[in-house]
Amino acid sequence: MSRPQPLSARTALGRLPVLKSPRILGNWVLWLEQRPHEKGRTTAMIRPWLQTDATARELTAAPANLRCRIHEYGGGAMAVALMGDALLLTWIDDGDGCLWQQTWHGLGSEDCSALKAEAQPIRISAPGAWALGGGLIDQTRLRWLGVMECNGRDQLVSVALSQSDQHPQVLHTADDFFGYPALSADGNQLAWVEWRQPAMPWDASELRCACLSPEGQLMRVQTLAGSRPEAKQAISVFQPLWQPDGSLVVAEDSSGWWNLMRLADPASGKRHWERPWPMQAETAMPQWVFGMSTSAWDGEQLLAAICSEGRWELKQLRSDGTILNLDQPFDDLADLHADAGRAVVIASNSQIGQGLLELELSTGDWQHTPAGEAALPIEAISSAEPLWFEGAGNLRTHAWYYPPLGGASSETPLLVKSHSGPTAMAGRGLNLGIQFWTTRGWGVVDVNYGGSTGFGRAYRDRLNSGWGVVDVQDCAAAAMALVEDGQAHPHKIAIEGGSAGGFTTLACLCFTDVFRAGACRYAVSDLTSLASETHRFEARYLDSLVGAWPEERARYEQRSPLQHAQSIRCPVIFFQGLKDKVVVPEQTERMAAALSSNGLPVEVQTFAEEGHGFRDSAVKVQVLEATERFFRRQLGL
Repeated sequence: MSRPQPLSARTALGRLPVLKSPRILGNWVLWLEQRPHEKGRTTAMIRPWLQTDATARELTAAPANLRCRIHEYGGGAMAVALMGDALLLTWIDDGDGCLWQQTWHGLGSEDCSALKAEAQPIRISAPGAWALGGGLIDQTRLRWLGVMECNGRDQLVSVALSQSDQHPQVLHTADDFFGYPALSADGNQLAWVEWRQPAMPWDASELRCACLSPEGQLMRVQTLAGSRPEAKQAISVFQPLWQPDGSLVVAEDSSGWWNLMRLADPASGKRHWERPWPMQAETAMPQWVFGMSTSAWDGEQLLAAICSEGRWELKQLRSDGTILNLDQPFDDLADLHADAGRAVVIASNSQIGQGLLELELSTGDWQHTPAGEAALPIEAISSAEPLWFEGAGNLRTHAWYYPPLGGASSETPLLVKSHSGPTAMAGRGLNLGIQFWTTRGWGVVDVNYGGSTGFGRAYRDRLNSGWGVVDVQDCAAAAMALVEDGQAHPHKIAIEGGSAGGFTTLACLCFTDVFRAGACRYAVSDLTSLASETHRFEARYLDSLVGAWPEERARYEQRSPLQHAQSIRCPVIFFQGLKDKVVVPEQTERMAAALSSNGLPVEVQTFAEEGHGFRDSAVKVQVLEATERFFRRQLGL
């Protein structure tokens, strides 16, 4: 058998769309599709349920681009409702930041060609100096409810449907941040999450609830769970979910794990929470964007995506506390939605790429539709292997290791990946960007350093005051564990990361001697600049990761790679979007100049139309190809 060809960067990153936000609407499934070949444009797609061979219908043709910029990271750009055989679709369009609406008829036919738009899309919110997102449809009052970020504060607002160019009506103003509104089945109660600086929502947040008047005003606002930042025990809540009987379910982490709990009658003001499903596993993820969902009600039972040691499973959670596994082969899951005995979730595993997983819960039947054709034969795919090693503080730490095609040896080059966030996690789903390297003879280790989610609150809290230390030690320890095991060459180790992962990359180059080259995408290099220049959502994030600003300025300077550029003794390549508001381009310019003045090989590539996180496939391909050339040249491969 001939050896498979190395995976090209264009195949790895230039073809497959990213799927998001699936919804079940009667006998239809609808989802968002972010298309790298259209410069990252996102559109809404629909097809009949389980008809995987049917050609999906695009509902929002170009130039529509379903994306919001709230909190810079966005999310929750689309809201939908089924009204008889009509589909009401609303979205935030990236072109003007406004809320748009269109109605489609013909959903009773189960035939995509029968779908007919009622009219041209209507722009129902006026342009303004605000950002909208995270919304839902209030069918009782025919309005959109969502979040508006305006004048340094979040507000709950409403926008009436079918009326053009309105100013959003303010219903509630948060002290700082507001998100994840959830409307009860009868339309009479609204729950949401609020949080205050300096906390991020996964540090300390509150579940709040209010009754709605017939006119839609909020009444009797109360706090039901969670905590404020100053509480003795910080508690985070995630995704309020109403059940048909009026009870409320939410994930919270007072036990040390994001577990679901249930409140029978929120309107009563009594806080007798039940915790029927205790487990040392997570039923939530960090709330970087709106619209995330790990639990759902299918009409008869509660479903949850649950993460244990980096792997996700689907479970049925029964009212008597029984937990049943839903058999299916995927262990990287996101965006769970259910209705009428059916569930849909974005799913992948180490050998099958991201796609729509549709489940008939009464029979256990399922169907998975990948986002595109397989790019590699099974025999050419490197599957993720769990790697546990002794990390910072001698604590047990996790990573996913991908051996190179043909197996590893003591001569194998190794790429260490430091994920962004830093409050995020390295998943196990098929990542063609990683397969690009393994098909070229590299081993890859994707590190869930201390601070990563998916392993409980204590693991997540390891990074408190420790960013630039814990993550650095963990990435270096993961690499050395593979060297000591004879699976990597000690002088052929590179590291790469973007955003916070770019900071970890630079800090690893500064404060360890493990790595021989680095690649940084929109990387944080100066903590003092980040603390004073970054956007509102993360303006106080570093208080927990590093220390109080500016009182502990010395610690910021001590850990900033820019302040210690002379300690870096290996080549670095940088990639930066010129529209980045999270890590401003000046940070990259200053870091690259400092390294160049040390006589080090440095490359910088900038992209005029990109912000924080690259979306255009042409840019992604260019970055990956340039990184591989740079590493090969600098490591003498």
